[in-house]
Amino acid sequence: MKLNVSCLFAALLLVSGAAFAADKPIAKVNGAAISAAVNEALIDEQVQQGAQVNDELKKAARDELIRREVLAQDAHKQGLDKKSEVAARMELARQAVLVGYYVDQWIKTHPISDDKLKAEYDRRITGMKDMEYKARHILVEKEDDAKAIITKLQTGAKFEDLAKDSKDTGSKDNGGELGWSLPQNYVQPFADALRKLEKGKFTTVPVQTQFGYHVIMLEDTRKPEPPKFEDVKGQLQQGMQQQALSQFVAEMVSKAKVE
Repeated sequence: MKLNVSCLFAALLLVSGAAFAADKPIAKVNGAAISAAVNEALIDEQVQQGAQVNDELKKAARDELIRREVLAQDAHKQGLDKKSEVAARMELARQAVLVGYYVDQWIKTHPISDDKLKAEYDRRITGMKDMEYKARHILVEKEDDAKAIITKLQTGAKFEDLAKDSKDTGSKDNGGELGWSLPQNYVQPFADALRKLEKGKFTTVPVQTQFGYHVIMLEDTRKPEPPKFEDVKGQLQQGMQQQALSQFVAEMVSKAKVE
């Protein structure tokens, strides 16, 4: 079994021996103990990447640590740990692990309450004032081509048939259909034109965006159905947790004496 060992973990092996000397070792290499704690950390890293804990994984982890300890010892003999670029990367690795655990502990001790999550959910739902639009469009390179399409539509041509010449490969084979979407999901000129249209109508003036010239047809509108709280609770929690963490870090940095 081949382990997917991160460069970060590999760098930490260069400095792990002394830190875990008190743990019961899983092996000794030239008298140097390989800590059970380091072994568990490696196994945990593999589990987070989708591996299953079994005898094969445990053996692979032990074998990997032995190989790396052999290489780490030789690296020390050659003085590689004294090289500035190696020392700098080792320090970055040490900081990354320490900060990672610090952040994990902070999040565990500063959870976002259900009341705050529900309040944020209600705020966002209240803000969903815009309608959803079901539209079609035809995208062409030149304004004159868009004008010609509008003329054909005005004389009875079917939008779906004309859409076959659209530059938008994602919608041309579906009659130019874009499906249901909020206008803010489109670029500004497109969204503005869409909001002004009546159901069943198309733009009588080409709409220019950075993609070219559009002829847009509005098929229908509807009030968007908000997602259920339970369906978005996890996403809300993650976002609010990250926002709270960012604010906390910013406050810590502002209080620090930086010269």
